[in-house]
Amino acid sequence: MNTHDQPRIAVLLPCYNEEAAIGPTVAGFRAALPTATIYVYDNNSRDRTVEVARAAGAVVRTERQQGKGHVVRRMFADIEADVYVMADGDLTYDPAAAPAMVDMLFTQQLDLVVGTRQHDAKDAYRGGHVLGNRLFTGLLSFLFARSFTDVFSGYRVFSRRFVKSFPVLSSGFEIETEMSIHALELRMPVGEVATAYGARPEGSASKLSTFRDGWRILKVMLNLFRTERPWLFFGVAGAVLLLAALALSIPLVLTYLDTGLVPRFPTAILITGMVIIAVLSFLAGLILDTVTHGRRELRRLAYLAQPAPGKQR
Repeated sequence: MNTHDQPRIAVLLPCYNEEAAIGPTVAGFRAALPTATIYVYDNNSRDRTVEVARAAGAVVRTERQQGKGHVVRRMFADIEADVYVMADGDLTYDPAAAPAMVDMLFTQQLDLVVGTRQHDAKDAYRGGHVLGNRLFTGLLSFLFARSFTDVFSGYRVFSRRFVKSFPVLSSGFEIETEMSIHALELRMPVGEVATAYGARPEGSASKLSTFRDGWRILKVMLNLFRTERPWLFFGVAGAVLLLAALALSIPLVLTYLDTGLVPRFPTAILITGMVIIAVLSFLAGLILDTVTHGRRELRRLAYLAQPAPGKQR
């Protein structure tokens, strides 16, 4: 690494009922990053996760609000470091890839390095999650003109200025999506490293639900479209209403030109209401687009207030 001072590296492992996997996970990161401090944040586990993690040499802390987003918010607020390595405590991510990811962050002066998952094990990555990943990757490319290969990867390395400028609004597993959006929205320099992704060890069970989490991802996608491109979102809605109103008005106009009468008065009232709503939708999109730009500027200023990677205070 091209740094004069030894950087402070923190490995962050959010955990919930990972008794079977947390020990080997901590040992793997300790071997890969011997100078790092390894933090395990327990999220109300009902097994021996805390005891096993502490015995493995990790600094164990707790977060009572259930959900990965709450855990990440607490970790980012509490821990002071120059580099943050975040992974899951289920031994699915390869700790040996961490040094290369940290080195890329420093040598290329990046703010985020994502470990893109390469999996051979049949049980490592569900088909529904692959489809969701592709759909969301396409949406991010449409909204920001760039994206990540693996949007939902939980294996990431952050700079201090990413962590301390990231508000963390999510409560659950959609936190990875929010991280990706934060980096793309502020046009941060980012990179990717291919990493092995394996199946969970015996005795460790996934907390993800394909349908429940798929629905949450869909809501995040729609909310993302609305908040990041309000002019396009409300503009499309207004345009659809306006076109429908024009289509309904054609018979009325033709009848009026032939007879001078408007026989379907309720339809005329409906058309008037649709046009008014369409105009209001256009105005709402314009106003919210201005608000979005202002919010992005504030986030950018908070981001720039922190030192760049490799430039500790």
